[in-house]
Amino acid sequence: METQITDRLELAAHFVNSTNNPIFLTGKAGTGKTTFLRNLASLTHKQFVIVAPTGIAALHAKGVTIHSQFLLPLGSFLPTKEPEGNFGNQGNIFTQFSLSRKHPLNGGRKQVLGSIDLLIIDEVSMLRADILDAIDFRLKSVKGNFKEPFGGVQVLMIGDLFQLPPIVRENEWEILSKFYNSMHFFEAHALRESGMVYLELDKIFRQKDEVFINILNHLRDNCANEEDIKILNKHFKTEEEIKNLEDTIIITTHNFKADAHNQKELQALKSPSHFFQAIIEKDFPEHLYPLPKTLELKEGAQIMFIKNDSSGNGEYYNGKMAKIKTIDEEGIQVIMAENKVLYTLKREVWENKRYVVNESTKELEEEIIGSFEQYPIKLAWAVTVHKSQGLTFDRAIIDVGQAFAPGQVYVALSRLRGLEGLILRTRIQNNIIYSDHQVVNFTQKTAFQEPLETLLEKHQRRYVEKLLLETFSLDGLFKALINFNKENESSLEFEDEEMKQAIPKLLENLNAETENTLKFQRQLIQLLFAKDEDKLLERLEKGTIYYSEFLEKQLTHLLGHAAEVERFSKTKKYLESLAQIELQLLRKLTQIKKVSILVSCILQGKEIGKLDRIPIETSQLRLKLAKEAKENALSNPKFSKNRTGKKKKSEDGPSLKRVKGETYEITFEMSDFGASIEEIAIQRGLAESTIKGHLAKGIQEGRISLFTHMDEATYQKVAELIKKYDADLAMIRQEEPGTYDFGTLKMVAAHMGLHKS
Repeated sequence: METQITDRLELAAHFVNSTNNPIFLTGKAGTGKTTFLRNLASLTHKQFVIVAPTGIAALHAKGVTIHSQFLLPLGSFLPTKEPEGNFGNQGNIFTQFSLSRKHPLNGGRKQVLGSIDLLIIDEVSMLRADILDAIDFRLKSVKGNFKEPFGGVQVLMIGDLFQLPPIVRENEWEILSKFYNSMHFFEAHALRESGMVYLELDKIFRQKDEVFINILNHLRDNCANEEDIKILNKHFKTEEEIKNLEDTIIITTHNFKADAHNQKELQALKSPSHFFQAIIEKDFPEHLYPLPKTLELKEGAQIMFIKNDSSGNGEYYNGKMAKIKTIDEEGIQVIMAENKVLYTLKREVWENKRYVVNESTKELEEEIIGSFEQYPIKLAWAVTVHKSQGLTFDRAIIDVGQAFAPGQVYVALSRLRGLEGLILRTRIQNNIIYSDHQVVNFTQKTAFQEPLETLLEKHQRRYVEKLLLETFSLDGLFKALINFNKENESSLEFEDEEMKQAIPKLLENLNAETENTLKFQRQLIQLLFAKDEDKLLERLEKGTIYYSEFLEKQLTHLLGHAAEVERFSKTKKYLESLAQIELQLLRKLTQIKKVSILVSCILQGKEIGKLDRIPIETSQLRLKLAKEAKENALSNPKFSKNRTGKKKKSEDGPSLKRVKGETYEITFEMSDFGASIEEIAIQRGLAESTIKGHLAKGIQEGRISLFTHMDEATYQKVAELIKKYDADLAMIRQEEPGTYDFGTLKMVAAHMGLHKS
């Protein structure tokens, strides 16, 4: 499928890359919102996560659900500090008070949210205002920034308000109505504080028929006229006429209607049923299943692809229609409806993932925690309006006589490329065509927004000022260290003087630099307002060099302290807190190395791009410093004595022992640093089989990637062998001697989740 870029899409990329304001990216069906989301990873320099209100929407966006990322309880959020008990005894209510105390974020979620500059919310039409306010509170808490909406994180919301609305029950609305005018996301208190750039994509790629486009626009805006209805109803056909249509899908309003029709048509086929089981690995909960676990198919069945071809060959796309020709030992052959080409089906994989911060590099990464493998098709004599969102059909039978939600008629019709593919099963009546009046009012008000080019310039200026002030401020680090001291003062008392003074020394260094940073900030802001760009960029270059060196010294000091603390047990909580400080230091270092490039590009109107090099260099620096710190701690003579680094609380208290698993960690660190299995074995004086055993453990724990030490082709061969012998590694060695050594088998089995080291 061809990727097209319009001026508005380019403008959207500029708003994301060079401003910090919340953005609502919207547009009629088929205007390229999904394409923009797909391309965003290669367009932005910002660290981001993608979330969506439902599991299926999250899978489609290649992100995670809002509730899982923000650990939100199910229920209604009230944007107040009061305990939920003040609002009656109904269950499923939570407030800022209960979110902090009863549902705190774990360390992993804090690290991820602390690392991001940009939050992307897809299918935002389904997002309730109270949940957006809960997100706002979570981000403010994690960032320690209650002055700015979303804790200073930019929020990009993507969706079409004229599609599916948020769901709220009557008993929930009784309480929520005291805080909100409606449940649409644009009523969130966080957006009242920040404002929002409304950016509507205006070029339609799906439809080319101007008459049809105008009718869809009228439906969307609640102003469909008699002529529009008359044109649509010309496409009404009787049941007798519809009965003879092939390769045509029915779009209907209710699940029970779609399911009943699909089952009726399937049972009418004389061919035998064949059943195909999904292959589900690790963590892939049922509510995320993109398809039934068991697919019942027959020759002659009308089907639809529900995923784009992942091979890149473009053989099929989400919504493409086909008919099953044969099911035999060769596989499932289908005939494509569009061009009558014969195609043999292959399975596709859907991945359940989560965002994590890599322990070694401290980079934000996606971790695959489960998968669902199945043929990417479903029975397609009928589909609901809800499940047709995002799909495109050349021809469809529209059955919306029982439309029950705002926008259903519009969504159903907008799935089609043009009027020539429209078949109406029931005539369109005026009383079922309506859009939510609150949505229409909101959209009409956006007409008074300043021109986007003016807004872009204004927000860019503010963003540059924010960059200059925030990048060269050490306040966040200073506060984090103060809080660290408060949280850990009673949990860990060091016996060793050097360890005792490690954090106070960091505080002292930051404090000594405070006056300099304030002076430097004032200079930069004066130059910005004086529009002396050359001098500003020159000062930025010098500031980057000075503060990079300063922060690298603090990072070296912190990693040295962490490496010493790691040598003792019962220090997990302390080390987790240290890791939070380290993340902030690394983030600040990355900010400082980026700032002159960002400011220069924005002021000169240049494309910013991804800026991949800087975070990679920072990660490599961190790995190098961490490796040196561990080596120094290992060789430090003060640890050769039989004593601990921290005081015992009493004679009966637990004695602190050296950390177990240190030998594994050394292997992991060397692997992270790019050493091969052979190099690690030589440098450590150990057998390669031992090193492979270490790596298998790391792979099993998600600490090491198998593909750091093995190519895809080898993996596939070994995996096939492991499956053949049902993961019995000893049997493989016995039956297939000389194929692969035990260490290699263990590594692959660990990656497949079939072996515990």
